Amino acid sequence: MVSPRQAERRMSDDRSWDHVAVVIPARDEEARLGACLTGVDRAIRRFRRYQPSVEVTVVVVLDACRDRSAAVCAEFPWVQAVAIDRRLVGAARAAGVAHVLTAVESLTDSLATPALELDRLWIACTDADSVPPPDWLRVQFELARAGAELVLGMVQPQAAEVSAPIWRAWRDRHPARVDHPHIHGANLGIRADIYVAAGGFPPLAEHEDRLLVESARRGGAIVVSTAAAPVLTSGRRIGRTPSGFAGYLAGLE
Repeated sequence: MVSPRQAERRMSDDRSWDHVAVVIPARDEEARLGACLTGVDRAIRRFRRYQPSVEVTVVVVLDACRDRSAAVCAEFPWVQAVAIDRRLVGAARAAGVAHVLTAVESLTDSLATPALELDRLWIACTDADSVPPPDWLRVQFELARAGAELVLGMVQPQAAEVSAPIWRAWRDRHPARVDHPHIHGANLGIRADIYVAAGGFPPLAEHEDRLLVESARRGGAIVVSTAAAPVLTSGRRIGRTPSGFAGYLAGLE
């Protein structure tokens, strides 16, 4: 594992960054999506005070949604909503990134606009049932400027949604360490050229985040873990896949 200090020694701080893309998969999350986007909005506002010249795009991928998730997105006019029908979180994440890459290419099609190089685009991932803190984007971006090519953040379940024994078990197994080993799609950032070289998110129902990270590591990516700016995520114990986050929480009871 490469520490932020080691990463800083491997890359200068004068890298030019043009764009940050936030990608959020959603599957019938109307009850939680509003809180997620409100958290993302706060993170963007704080980030723009820190980096006002960097463009930010937010893409919500509505995967086989049959509820009012699309209507929730419409309440946030800066959100770009993309609808697919795959029922696979990996496919939804990949579709969100593909949308960003296509949109960026179209924006730079004009001769008057210089092409955006992929190593100047940062992709920040979270989930529709999660709430990023205000410093979320700033923390990822600072690590990226210091040399990180892939950032692994921490998550924690909403304390009010889990029992005291589950909360204690979670806290004991997930101490806030800068070198933590955890991989969570709800708090993950990656440089676009590293994402493409690693093959992107595989179209799977689970573990798409872990497989992307493993591929990036095999390719020599600079991976940095951080305990700063943990993302709050759902404490529900019934999920859509047996080995997903909900199933993990249920196993702590």
